[in-house]
Formats: sequence, structure tokens, C-alpha cells
Amino acid sequence: MKKIFTYILFATLLMAGCVNLDIPPKNIVSDDDLMGSQSGLQVYLARLYSQMPWEDFKYIAQRGFDGNSWLGCLGVEGTGEAVTRDNICTSFTGESASLWGRAYTLIHDANHLIETLPKYKDNYPEATFNEFLGQGYFVRAYTYTQMARRFGGVPIVKNEIKYPFEGEIEKPRSSERDTWDAILEDWDLAVEHLPAVSTFAGTPNRFAALAFKAEAMLYAGSVAKYNENVAGRLTGLGEKTKIRVIGFAEDEWFECSNKYFSEAYKAAREVMESGNYSLYRKSWAAGDPEAQYRNMNDMWRDLTSPENILVREYEYPILSHGLDAYSSPWIYRMPLSAGTCPTEDLLELYDGFDRYADGTIRVTDGADHTLGTYLLYEHPMDFFKNVEPRLRAYVIFPGDVFKKDSIEVRTGIYTGPLPIAPLRDSYDFSQRGRFYQHMKQYTEESGQTLYLSPNVDTGPVTYTDVNTGKVVTCWAAGANGPFFSNAEATMTGLYLRKYLDPDRPLEEIGEGKSDQPFILMRYAEVLLAAAEAGVELAIAGVQSPTGDDMLQVATDAIRDIQNRAGAVEITAKLTATNNSRDIVRKERRKELAFEQKSKWDIRRWRVIDEANRDGFWGEQRDHSRWSDGSSFAFKGLYPFYSTQAGKWFFDICFENRKTFSYSPVSYYFAIPGGEVTKSEFIDQQPNR
Repeated sequence: MKKIFTYILFATLLMAGCVNLDIPPKNIVSDDDLMGSQSGLQVYLARLYSQMPWEDFKYIAQRGFDGNSWLGCLGVEGTGEAVTRDNICTSFTGESASLWGRAYTLIHDANHLIETLPKYKDNYPEATFNEFLGQGYFVRAYTYTQMARRFGGVPIVKNEIKYPFEGEIEKPRSSERDTWDAILEDWDLAVEHLPAVSTFAGTPNRFAALAFKAEAMLYAGSVAKYNENVAGRLTGLGEKTKIRVIGFAEDEWFECSNKYFSEAYKAAREVMESGNYSLYRKSWAAGDPEAQYRNMNDMWRDLTSPENILVREYEYPILSHGLDAYSSPWIYRMPLSAGTCPTEDLLELYDGFDRYADGTIRVTDGADHTLGTYLLYEHPMDFFKNVEPRLRAYVIFPGDVFKKDSIEVRTGIYTGPLPIAPLRDSYDFSQRGRFYQHMKQYTEESGQTLYLSPNVDTGPVTYTDVNTGKVVTCWAAGANGPFFSNAEATMTGLYLRKYLDPDRPLEEIGEGKSDQPFILMRYAEVLLAAAEAGVELAIAGVQSPTGDDMLQVATDAIRDIQNRAGAVEITAKLTATNNSRDIVRKERRKELAFEQKSKWDIRRWRVIDEANRDGFWGEQRDHSRWSDGSSFAFKGLYPFYSTQAGKWFFDICFENRKTFSYSPVSYYFAIPGGEVTKSEFIDQQPNR
């Protein structure tokens, strides 16, 4: 439908430009032009969908919906998945381009479609009429969902405002409960009207509406429940209207939470039972990690994948983005690189690493990574040899292959004696501002044993290879850094792989030249929604809304995802406990990393503020290891080469340039100040 809409819209605009200037033009294209025929409606829908607040390659959380993929990156908004050098790497507490006015303009246009199309019902077969009407409900439901996730209760407008409209609303905010109830109603109307198979490629069908409904209701159910865990209960009334604009009343949150989780479960189960979708396994093979890695690496670009439920398609030069230009490894920079630098903290979620007693990744023979001496490896990839294939499909490891090139990542070269003690004099959070270039092994004029590269063309080292006896001269940080004075290479020792195009020739990488699709909704997320909603309902003592065994459904869903990922599968059936809930949450964090999902998950679980941060990663981790009570930071995994051993070792320490903070008030974005100031109805968030 992307192509159809583009060409129809272009032709319409072209025809509109070929007019007789002596004839007074119409002030506006009429409803007869747009609503009276299928081609006109396609143009109308093209405009609606071009304005949809999709969160894909062109969305960066700090900037909001400016439609610009400049510095394109994924997962850098304080989720812990990745960091980047620029100021877009900050906690998700607001958007510089607010959704507020844009959303109500889109809602206005959806309302116009919903109200006006019935006047032309006789022009269409019933199925076609219902599909177009369902598109209007889908647009409105999705837009209100995006608003509620940001602001809580918002003004609900389900009729067209007739005056000249520019996104302004003079209506009080509804309560958060009424807002989510109105959203639920719209999702159900979208489900009712949309067909099982879309007439137009690229537009949502009935099952897409069900999947997005499940996502929305998971958010609503979580907020109703977990606002209660935030200090003082996260709720409040607006000053102007005394409406409960955020949170739920003490006597209603439990009922509401169960209602929304039930709706999420029912919606997800309907998609599952349809048999229309399945996990992508085109090149998967049991017991074959290489095949499992290739399978998960291929799925992001395969538009025929049985897992895809709704996809945002791109096609250069008509519609394109810049992920490859900004997030590829250094050797492919066009014009920048390393916009998405995965963290060591993210790696800790995945199976296959040797661990210390506290569950962290082992890099020394001591009790933790600050003690003992470093473990040595013949090749950096040996460190990752048992890691689950899914992680390798998401992250480029030091020494792994991308675009047929070995991605050489080396923090530096160590020439000192064996065994090698931890390089840094402190690994404490309070000392995170001290870099490797500050260590005495590097700064000593005589007896220097650590060599680093400030930039790509500095820091040469000459040594005799202990394995071959040959003299070697090379750059200390290798071809891809990290370089300590140039953050345009990896900041963490790792690069993004997920969603990068491994087949795009170097000469075709550039700003606005990428056109791989972005999967907005896929079947794995439906499985995760069913699992999470089922466990939450079981914990609350609620019977299955569909009459099945919710915990068995949840268990099977998690096992299916783990099996496809090459991960360690759970053996016992999930139970009605927080421990089982966290198993599901952890799997969600792993599976949906870098898909614009995690920033919403940690918000709805209410696990970013200091008091609740132990649950930040889905599993329970003592957050005092990476937080000082007010701010928090994430770590990198830094590879070094030892000339004396002729082997590699890894160090784990904080990425020193990026720290984050989060207050409970930020679980709801502030209403744009101008909207509050000029309105006698619209309330600002309580406590702001």
C-alpha cells in the first residue's frame, strides 16, 4: 500500500497543480472526492498513515516525532540496551517534539473518516466499507494509546470538531481510567470492522488490531497495578477539574488491572488460535547454533516472514532512513558510526556466559571482575563461543564477521607481565569518571605497559609476536576502536547488528539511503503478551477469561521463544508468583531489545525510579552495583590484547560518559505548558 498511496498522492497533487488560473479554485478537496470512491479513500488513508506516530527508525525518543532519522539509533533512552555519544542518549522523560497537537490533528482526521464515510456507504461493498471504517478506528485507537502512555488521562474526542482545526482541544482531560476504557472501546471497534486479511498490503488487519490491543491493555493493566508500588501511590487530581488525571483510585486499581490484563490475554490468545502467524524458522535447525543465528539474523529483512503482523516498509529513494549511516561499525561510517553501542549489562541477560556467583559475566579467575587475574583467550570470539545465537544476531561481538569483514575491536594493547591483574585502580560507580587513559599503566613515561589510541590514526605499537616471532606494528585500538578521544567508534566494545543491512554495499551506505523494513508488531510479542497477562491474572487469582490453562499457555509461549532463540529453555511450568512474572519479563527484555519496546516496558512496570530499580532488567538485580542513589550508568565489555601471552582478555567497567537519572514524576510526561496556560480546562500533571 506504501507504493499505491505514494503514487496516488503524487498524481492527485500533480493534477491539483494543473489548473486554469482564471477559474476560482475550490478551497478544499471535497468529501465527494475523498470519501466517494476507493481511490479517494486510499489517498485519505495515505495521509492518515503518513502522520501515524510509529516508533521505528525515524523515531528517537528524546526528539519525539520530528520525522527525522538524523543520528539514527535504537535503545539509547536509558533502557540499558545501548548508549550513544550524543545528547539524544538520555532518560525517557519527555520529547522535544511533543505528540500532543500532532495527535489531535490525526484524531480529528480519523473522526472525520468515521463520521463521514457512512454517508457514502452505498458506494462500497459491505466488506470494503467496513475495512475503511476499521482503519479509522485503528488510527484513533493507536493514537490515543500513544497519548495515554505518555500523559495518562487525556481529552477524549470521538466526534469531529467542525471549526478550522489546528490540533487545539478545549475539553478537560478524562481520568486515566476513562481514557483507557475509551481506548479499549476503539480497539474493539477496529477488531470488529477490519478483515482477517488486509485488502491493501502494509495496512493493519483484524489480527494486527488484536495484537496492538494486547500491547495497549498490558500497559494499562501494569500502570493500574504498579502505580501502587511507587512511593506515595502514583496518582493525583488535576487542579482545574479535580479529575484523577493520572493513576487509579485506591478502590478501583485492582479491578481495573484485572480487567485490562484480561483484555490483553483474550486479544493475544485470539491471534495465537487463528493459526495465521508463527515464529520465523525458515533457516532454523535444532541443535545448530550457526543456523539459529542465521535464522534470527535473516528475519528482520524478510517481508514474507510468517512472524510479521504489521511492518513499516521503506523504499529508497521514495521513503528511506539512516540507520546504517549512523549505527554501523567504524570502518563503514557514512558519515558517522556507532550510534547504537550495546552494553555489557544487556549481555548479562543472555545465556552462555561463564558467571560469577552473583550471576555477572566472568572475566577473571577471582570472585568478581575486580579481583584475581584475567582469563585469556586465543581469539576474542572464543569468549562468546557458547552464547545463545539470538544475542549474536542482535550484537556484533569483537572479532565477529559483518559484511564479510572481521570487525576488529580492541580497546588497547597490554605489554606487561603475566598473569594480568585488573587494569583499573577502582571499578566503583563513584569512580566511573576515570578512564583507561588515566591509569598509571598508560601514563607512566618509563615502564608503560598499556597502549591506547586517542584517534583512529594514533597510538601505534610495535611488539614481537610470541606465537610467530615476527615484529608487528599496529594501531593500539585496531580498526574499530574504542578511541578515547573520538566517540564515533564503539563506546562499549560492542556494535549493533540487529536491523543493520549486512548486504548493503559500502558505496550505498549513507544518510537517508537505508530502506530495510521496520517490524512494528510481530508474533513473538503476541506470545509474550499472552504469557505476561496470563501470569499477572494468575497472581491476582483471576480465572482464565478464555477457559484455558493460562500458566501452561505462558510456559509454552516462553519455551517456544527460547527454543527458536537457541536459549536455555525453562523446564518447570510457570506459577502464579512474581518469580514467574520476572521470567516472562526477562524474556521480553531479551527478545524485543532494540525494537522501541523496552522503554515502555520499564515505564509500565514502574522499575526505573530508585526505590524500584532492582526490577529494571526484568529479573531482580541489586541496582546498587550500578547506581549511587540518584543517577545510574551502564557498563561496557572492553577487549585487550596481551603481547606477552599472545592472547586476548576482557575488562568490564562503566561507560564513563553517559549517566541517567529518573524521578517517579517522569512516569508521566508533562502536558505542553502552552496547552495548560491557554486553557481553562486542561490540567497539568499533579506535582509539576
